[in-house]
Amino acid sequence: MVKKIALFNHKGGVSKTTTTFNLGWMLATKGYRVILVDTDPQCNLTGMALGEATEEDEDRIERIYNTRSNIKTGLAPAFESQPRAIEAVDCIQIGDQEGLFLLPGHVGFAEYEVTLGIAQELSGSIQALKNLPGSITDLLNKTATKFNADYILIDMSPSLGAINQNLLMTSDFFIVPTTADFFSLMAIDSLSNILPKWYNWAKTASSLPILKEASYPFPDVTLKFLGIIVQNFRIIRGKETVAFEKWIIKIQEDVYNKLVPILQKHNMMFPETIYHEQGMNDSYCLTKIANFNSLIALSQEHRTPIYDLTSQQLGQGGVVLQKSQQKQEEFRETFSELADKIINLTSAYAVSH
Repeated sequence: MVKKIALFNHKGGVSKTTTTFNLGWMLATKGYRVILVDTDPQCNLTGMALGEATEEDEDRIERIYNTRSNIKTGLAPAFESQPRAIEAVDCIQIGDQEGLFLLPGHVGFAEYEVTLGIAQELSGSIQALKNLPGSITDLLNKTATKFNADYILIDMSPSLGAINQNLLMTSDFFIVPTTADFFSLMAIDSLSNILPKWYNWAKTASSLPILKEASYPFPDVTLKFLGIIVQNFRIIRGKETVAFEKWIIKIQEDVYNKLVPILQKHNMMFPETIYHEQGMNDSYCLTKIANFNSLIALSQEHRTPIYDLTSQQLGQGGVVLQKSQQKQEEFRETFSELADKIINLTSAYAVSH
């Protein structure tokens, strides 16, 4: 059965999209079938996966949007009262990586926010809108079945709207990407307040007969926290700089002292032993990923993970090339270990239940 993993933080600029792309590619490299879902109306993941720089790329993207499904048109039967059922999206293979697919985003996906918000208020209007809260789950499940997917990675927007509330609470697992700064610390505090409210809403929604019996039933809540990722810090002589290290420590302390107790109270945590078996101890940190520097622009240009860029794509020589390739190997190891932790965490929990 497919495992849906949401990457969520309502603070922007924490490299969610880059992480989703590189992690999904690594999972596919390890033999898993993965669908990357772009639910951010900015469509950065779609741009990274399909390209958007050249006239040829633009023509190709236009053809894809004219002939294939995306997140908005996939949900249109429910949100636009079309006389047909939701069907699996015709996902697009990403590059030449076997087993890796994209469910494209759409700028207009945000248009569904208000309607979904009304439906999710669980008010007297629910009869007319009862199919909406479960429609996103239905679309993703049907698409996962069509492509025989092992994992769905959901790249979410930095928002606290109804769409993100629905996406997160109907996922199986979630990761909180952060950056080593004061604003990520604020975001951890904010999530400690928001997530219990969202969880209580989802538990209520999943128990309502009208939503359980809808054409697209609202699912039971099974969401579990995988951990945080700390990103975009600088390394000097093999170690985080003092300024970044300070924020990394503060973020990990806030996760341990504030976020985790709230998640435990609302049944969104694994048993402690499952985290400890992956070497996460009390930091709940899946990995730390240093600044990609110039490699990120080349990765986006060539629609290839940072660690898989060829020497030709790097366009460098001599000592500069050697340093870039050394960094690539470090990133390859980082993402390989991250993928293994996610595989082990999600598998261990599935076995224990």
